[in-house]
Amino acid sequence: MIVDSYIKSFPENVQILLKQIRSIIKENAPEATESFAYQMPAYKTNGKPLVYFAGFKNHIGFYATPTGHAEFAKALSIYKQGKGSVQFPLDKPLPITLIGQIVRFRVKENLKYK
Repeated sequence: MIVDSYIKSFPENVQILLKQIRSIIKENAPEATESFAYQMPAYKTNGKPLVYFAGFKNHIGFYATPTGHAEFAKALSIYKQGKGSVQFPLDKPLPITLIGQIVRFRVKENLKYK
């Protein structure tokens, strides 16, 4: 699988974090389809983008565009952000609960396309 190969291309410490995010997504959106888009793991529900994630040298990028970031702006404000992205530093614990909340929020949003 492409996502497995992608994750294995990173150092072990980063692989652990990428696997955690993948598990959080699968746990909170079990019906999501997993693919690879924009050179990163991508998830869809009801044929619409749900979330994406990517590994980098110093952080994990998480993309829940556009509404996931807006809805959780206060909680995400402690992290470096870009347009439609948030960066979780490799040297800090992942905000597992927050990521789960964002994924569930996006799942609910995508239900309107059912």
